[in-house]
Amino acid sequence: MMKNIYQPVEAVIENIIQETSAIKTFTLKPKTDFSFVTGQFIELTVPGLGEAPFTPSSDPGIKERMDVTIMKTGAVTSKLHEMQKGQVVGIRGPFGKGYPLHKFKGKDLLIVGGGVGLAPLRSLLFSLFSTIDNYNKVLLRYGSRTANDIVYKGSIGEWAKRDKFDIVTSVDIGDPSWQGNVGLVTTILKDMPIDLNNASAIVCGPPIMMKFVTLKLLDLGFKPKDIYLSMEKSMSCGLGKCGHCRLGKFYICKDGPVFTYEELKDIHDIWD
Repeated sequence: MMKNIYQPVEAVIENIIQETSAIKTFTLKPKTDFSFVTGQFIELTVPGLGEAPFTPSSDPGIKERMDVTIMKTGAVTSKLHEMQKGQVVGIRGPFGKGYPLHKFKGKDLLIVGGGVGLAPLRSLLFSLFSTIDNYNKVLLRYGSRTANDIVYKGSIGEWAKRDKFDIVTSVDIGDPSWQGNVGLVTTILKDMPIDLNNASAIVCGPPIMMKFVTLKLLDLGFKPKDIYLSMEKSMSCGLGKCGHCRLGKFYICKDGPVFTYEELKDIHDIWD
Protein backbone atom coordinates (compact mmCIF):
# COMPACT_ATOMS: atom_id res chain seq x y z
CA MET A 1 0.00 0.00 0.00
CA MET A 2 1.31 3.47 -0.87
CA LYS A 3 2.39 5.55 2.12
CA ASN A 4 0.00 8.42 2.89
CA ILE A 5 2.31 11.43 2.87
CA TYR A 6 -0.22 13.47 4.84
CA GLN A 7 -0.54 10.91 7.66
CA PRO A 8 1.85 11.58 10.56
CA VAL A 9 3.69 8.74 12.25
CA GLU A 10 3.12 8.68 16.00
CA ALA A 11 6.23 9.36 18.08
CA VAL A 12 6.66 9.31 21.84
CA ILE A 13 8.60 12.09 23.56
CA GLU A 14 11.32 10.05 25.23
CA ASN A 15 13.46 12.82 26.66
CA ILE A 16 13.56 16.62 26.94
CA ILE A 17 16.69 18.72 27.43
CA GLN A 18 16.39 22.40 28.39
CA GLU A 19 19.12 23.95 26.22
CA THR A 20 18.36 27.61 27.04
CA SER A 21 15.44 29.52 28.56
CA ALA A 22 13.62 29.39 25.20
CA ILE A 23 15.07 26.30 23.50
CA LYS A 24 14.52 22.62 24.23
CA THR A 25 15.75 19.45 22.54
CA PHE A 26 13.13 16.71 22.30
CA THR A 27 14.14 13.09 21.72
CA LEU A 28 11.36 11.34 19.82
CA LYS A 29 10.86 7.62 19.38
CA PRO A 30 8.68 6.96 16.31
CA LYS A 31 6.47 3.87 16.20
CA THR A 32 8.39 2.80 13.10
CA ASP A 33 11.98 3.51 12.05
CA PHE A 34 12.27 6.97 10.50
CA SER A 35 15.11 7.88 8.14
CA PHE A 36 16.30 11.29 7.03
CA VAL A 37 19.30 12.86 5.32
CA THR A 38 21.12 15.64 7.17
CA GLY A 39 19.54 18.97 6.22
CA GLN A 40 16.10 17.58 5.39
CA PHE A 41 13.16 18.69 7.53
CA ILE A 42 10.05 17.12 9.04
CA GLU A 43 6.56 18.36 9.88
CA LEU A 44 5.97 17.85 13.61
CA THR A 45 2.32 17.58 14.69
CA VAL A 46 0.90 18.55 18.07
CA PRO A 47 -2.39 16.60 18.20
CA GLY A 48 -5.42 18.86 18.15
CA LEU A 49 -3.39 22.02 17.49
CA GLY A 50 -1.37 21.84 14.28
CA GLU A 51 2.06 21.16 12.86
CA ALA A 52 5.24 23.07 12.11
CA PRO A 53 8.47 22.34 10.19
CA PHE A 54 11.71 21.51 11.98
CA THR A 55 15.04 20.13 10.84
CA PRO A 56 16.18 17.18 12.98
CA SER A 57 19.29 17.88 15.04
CA SER A 58 20.36 14.28 15.66
CA ASP A 59 22.58 11.76 13.89
CA PRO A 60 20.91 10.69 10.61
CA GLY A 61 22.52 7.28 11.08
CA ILE A 62 20.16 6.59 14.01
CA LYS A 63 16.75 5.54 12.70
CA GLU A 64 14.93 4.48 15.86
CA ARG A 65 15.14 7.90 17.57
CA MET A 66 15.34 11.51 16.49
CA ASP A 67 16.25 14.77 18.21
CA VAL A 68 14.46 17.98 17.32
CA THR A 69 15.70 21.23 18.88
CA ILE A 70 12.92 23.81 19.11
CA MET A 71 12.76 27.47 20.08
CA LYS A 72 9.50 28.69 21.64
CA THR A 73 8.21 31.24 19.16
CA GLY A 74 4.52 30.53 18.40
CA ALA A 75 1.44 28.48 19.25
CA VAL A 76 2.78 25.07 18.21
CA THR A 77 6.23 25.55 19.70
CA SER A 78 4.77 26.98 22.93
CA LYS A 79 2.55 23.92 23.30
CA LEU A 80 5.52 21.65 22.57
CA HIS A 81 7.46 23.35 25.34
CA GLU A 82 4.61 22.49 27.73
CA MET A 83 4.62 18.80 26.80
CA GLN A 84 6.18 16.14 28.99
CA LYS A 85 8.05 12.88 28.52
CA GLY A 86 5.70 10.08 27.47
CA GLN A 87 3.31 12.27 25.51
CA VAL A 88 2.74 11.56 21.82
CA VAL A 89 3.32 13.82 18.81
CA GLY A 90 3.26 13.11 15.08
CA ILE A 91 5.96 13.41 12.43
CA ARG A 92 5.68 13.57 8.63
CA GLY A 93 8.45 13.47 6.10
CA PRO A 94 11.29 13.76 5.65
CA PHE A 95 10.99 16.54 3.11
CA GLY A 96 13.30 18.47 0.81
CA LYS A 97 16.93 18.07 -0.11
CA GLY A 98 19.67 17.91 2.47
CA TYR A 99 23.32 18.90 2.48
CA PRO A 100 25.21 17.52 -0.57
CA LEU A 101 27.95 15.71 1.35
CA HIS A 102 29.37 14.25 -1.87
CA LYS A 103 30.25 17.78 -3.04
CA PHE A 104 32.16 18.46 0.20
CA LYS A 105 34.61 15.58 -0.24
CA GLY A 106 38.26 16.62 -0.30
CA LYS A 107 37.47 20.17 0.81
CA ASP A 108 37.94 22.48 3.76
CA LEU A 109 34.51 23.08 5.32
CA LEU A 110 33.48 26.26 7.11
CA ILE A 111 30.25 25.87 9.08
CA VAL A 112 28.71 29.06 10.43
CA GLY A 113 25.77 28.95 12.83
CA GLY A 114 23.75 31.47 14.77
CA GLY A 115 21.44 30.80 17.72
CA VAL A 116 19.13 27.83 17.27
CA GLY A 117 20.49 27.57 13.72
CA LEU A 118 23.07 25.26 15.22
CA ALA A 119 20.35 22.57 15.36
CA PRO A 120 20.43 21.52 11.68
CA LEU A 121 24.21 21.94 11.75
CA ARG A 122 24.45 19.53 14.69
CA SER A 123 22.95 16.87 12.43
CA LEU A 124 25.48 17.81 9.75
CA LEU A 125 28.31 17.58 12.28
CA PHE A 126 27.24 14.05 13.24
CA SER A 127 27.37 13.10 9.56
CA LEU A 128 30.85 14.61 9.23
CA PHE A 129 32.09 12.83 12.38
CA SER A 130 31.41 9.45 10.81
CA THR A 131 32.97 10.33 7.45
CA ILE A 132 35.72 12.73 8.53
CA ASP A 133 38.34 11.07 6.33
CA ASN A 134 36.47 12.49 3.34
CA TYR A 135 37.25 16.10 4.29
CA ASN A 136 40.42 18.13 4.80
CA LYS A 137 39.25 20.02 7.87
CA VAL A 138 36.09 21.38 9.47
CA LEU A 139 35.85 24.86 10.98
CA LEU A 140 32.78 25.68 13.08
CA ARG A 141 32.09 29.29 13.89
CA TYR A 142 29.07 29.80 16.14
CA GLY A 143 27.49 32.88 17.62
CA SER A 144 24.72 33.46 20.13
CA ARG A 145 23.27 36.51 21.82
CA THR A 146 24.70 35.73 25.26
CA ALA A 147 26.55 32.84 26.88
CA ASN A 148 23.24 31.66 28.34
CA ASP A 149 21.80 31.40 24.82
CA ILE A 150 24.41 28.90 23.58
CA VAL A 151 22.79 25.58 22.64
CA TYR A 152 24.54 22.21 23.16
CA LYS A 153 26.87 23.76 25.75
CA GLY A 154 27.93 20.34 26.94
CA SER A 155 28.86 19.13 23.48
CA ILE A 156 30.75 21.97 21.82
CA GLY A 157 33.87 21.40 23.92
CA GLU A 158 33.87 17.70 23.05
CA TRP A 159 33.43 18.44 19.36
CA ALA A 160 36.45 20.77 19.47
CA LYS A 161 38.66 17.89 20.65
CA ARG A 162 37.98 15.87 17.52
CA ASP A 163 40.65 15.45 14.87
CA LYS A 164 40.38 17.97 11.99
CA PHE A 165 37.89 20.16 13.90
CA ASP A 166 38.52 23.83 14.72
CA ILE A 167 35.78 25.57 16.70
CA VAL A 168 35.42 29.20 17.76
CA THR A 169 32.37 30.68 19.47
CA SER A 170 31.27 34.24 20.10
CA VAL A 171 28.53 36.06 21.97
CA ASP A 172 26.98 39.39 21.07
CA ILE A 173 26.86 40.52 24.70
CA GLY A 174 29.58 39.39 27.10
CA ASP A 175 29.60 39.06 30.86
CA PRO A 176 32.32 38.44 33.48
CA SER A 177 31.95 34.65 33.12
CA TRP A 178 32.55 34.66 29.36
CA GLN A 179 36.18 34.26 28.31
CA GLY A 180 35.65 34.03 24.55
CA ASN A 181 35.10 36.52 21.75
CA VAL A 182 32.46 39.22 22.12
CA GLY A 183 30.85 40.41 18.93
CA LEU A 184 28.65 39.23 16.10
CA VAL A 185 29.58 35.92 14.50
CA THR A 186 31.05 37.80 11.53
CA THR A 187 33.83 39.03 13.86
CA ILE A 188 35.23 35.50 14.11
CA LEU A 189 35.25 34.98 10.34
CA LYS A 190 38.82 36.21 9.99
CA ASP A 191 42.31 34.76 10.06
CA MET A 192 40.87 31.33 9.42
CA PRO A 193 43.16 28.43 8.45
CA ILE A 194 41.24 27.62 5.31
CA ASP A 195 42.05 27.24 1.59
CA LEU A 196 39.49 29.49 -0.10
CA ASN A 197 40.25 27.86 -3.45
CA ASN A 198 39.11 24.51 -2.10
CA ALA A 199 36.46 25.27 0.47
CA SER A 200 32.71 25.23 0.98
CA ALA A 201 30.79 27.25 3.56
CA ILE A 202 27.54 26.11 5.16
CA VAL A 203 25.44 28.74 6.92
CA CYS A 204 22.35 28.40 9.12
CA GLY A 205 20.73 30.91 11.46
CA PRO A 206 18.33 33.84 11.53
CA PRO A 207 17.88 35.54 8.12
CA ILE A 208 19.66 38.75 9.16
CA MET A 209 22.62 36.72 10.40
CA MET A 210 22.75 34.65 7.21
CA LYS A 211 22.63 37.82 5.11
CA PHE A 212 25.65 39.43 6.75
CA VAL A 213 27.59 36.16 7.02
CA THR A 214 27.05 35.59 3.30
CA LEU A 215 28.25 39.11 2.48
CA LYS A 216 31.30 38.53 4.69
CA LEU A 217 32.07 35.23 2.98
CA LEU A 218 31.85 36.91 -0.43
CA ASP A 219 34.25 39.60 0.80
CA LEU A 220 36.64 36.88 1.95
CA GLY A 221 36.63 35.36 -1.52
CA PHE A 222 34.12 32.54 -1.34
CA LYS A 223 32.35 31.94 -4.64
CA PRO A 224 28.51 32.02 -4.58
CA LYS A 225 28.41 28.39 -5.71
CA ASP A 226 30.41 27.35 -2.65
CA ILE A 227 28.14 29.00 -0.06
CA TYR A 228 25.31 26.73 1.12
CA LEU A 229 22.35 28.29 2.90
CA SER A 230 19.71 26.47 4.94
CA MET A 231 16.60 28.50 4.14
CA GLU A 232 13.36 28.62 6.08
CA LYS A 233 9.92 30.02 5.36
CA SER A 234 6.37 28.89 6.07
CA MET A 235 6.78 25.33 4.82
CA SER A 236 3.21 24.24 5.50
CA CYS A 237 2.59 21.21 3.31
CA GLY A 238 6.16 20.11 2.71
CA LEU A 239 5.33 19.10 -0.83
CA GLY A 240 5.40 22.28 -2.91
CA LYS A 241 1.62 22.33 -3.16
CA CYS A 242 0.44 25.16 -0.88
CA GLY A 243 2.90 27.77 -2.17
CA HIS A 244 3.55 29.36 1.23
CA CYS A 245 7.31 28.86 0.98
CA ARG A 246 7.71 30.18 -2.58
CA LEU A 247 11.02 31.98 -3.10
CA GLY A 248 11.47 33.19 -6.65
CA LYS A 249 11.07 30.15 -8.89
CA PHE A 250 11.74 27.79 -5.98
CA TYR A 251 9.64 26.13 -3.32
CA ILE A 252 11.88 25.92 -0.26
CA CYS A 253 10.16 22.77 1.01
CA LYS A 254 10.63 20.85 -2.23
CA ASP A 255 13.66 22.40 -3.93
CA GLY A 256 15.52 23.15 -0.68
CA PRO A 257 15.76 23.89 2.16
CA VAL A 258 19.48 23.78 1.30
CA PHE A 259 20.45 26.06 -1.59
CA THR A 260 23.67 27.58 -2.84
CA TYR A 261 23.88 31.35 -2.81
CA GLU A 262 24.49 31.08 -6.56
CA GLU A 263 20.93 29.77 -6.94
CA LEU A 264 19.32 32.53 -4.85
CA LYS A 265 21.47 35.62 -5.30
CA ASP A 266 19.24 37.28 -7.92
CA ILE A 267 16.04 36.94 -5.85
CA HIS A 268 15.28 40.33 -4.27
CA ASP A 269 13.48 39.06 -1.14
CA ILE A 270 15.87 36.26 -0.28
CA TRP A 271 16.38 37.47 3.30
CA ASP A 272 12.76 38.50 4.09
